[in-house]
Amino acid sequence: MSPIMRKSVDNVNQEAGTPVNAPETDVLELVHAVMHDYRSRQYRFLRDGPHDITHMDGKVLGFFGRRPGATQSDLVQHTGRDKAQLARLVKGLRERGLLQAQEDEADRRSVRLSLTDEGRAIQRTLQQQAARLRKQAVAGLDEAERAQLTALLQRVKTNLG
Repeated sequence: MSPIMRKSVDNVNQEAGTPVNAPETDVLELVHAVMHDYRSRQYRFLRDGPHDITHMDGKVLGFFGRRPGATQSDLVQHTGRDKAQLARLVKGLRERGLLQAQEDEADRRSVRLSLTDEGRAIQRTLQQQAARLRKQAVAGLDEAERAQLTALLQRVKTNLG
């Protein structure tokens, strides 16, 4: 190693007194790395395809795929994301022909959103890709190991909740 370029330790976001290689740090870093890799792989093939779908586009399509006729306000409430950011995302998906809007008959100020045929096709592709990645991620784990991993991760989630 060059005397100029020395190996450094990244202490950003580390709690004072917690060694960088502490088991608590390693578990959460590994969970983060797994999810980053999963998301990256899940959207890479769509991003490079004809639709240029982002992670958030996929999340919005998934929301309206599971809740056809929901409103943009429902999306804001569900995600807790910035209203203006979601408005831009919804507008873009509508302009691209992936979401369609219909005026609410009971309240004409409200717009109900649902997937178009093309939006449903993309959503199905996302679901198929997710299923392939889930299968790949747990390859080699038997049923008991998958159940144990799920239970342990649920416990970590509960601890943080």
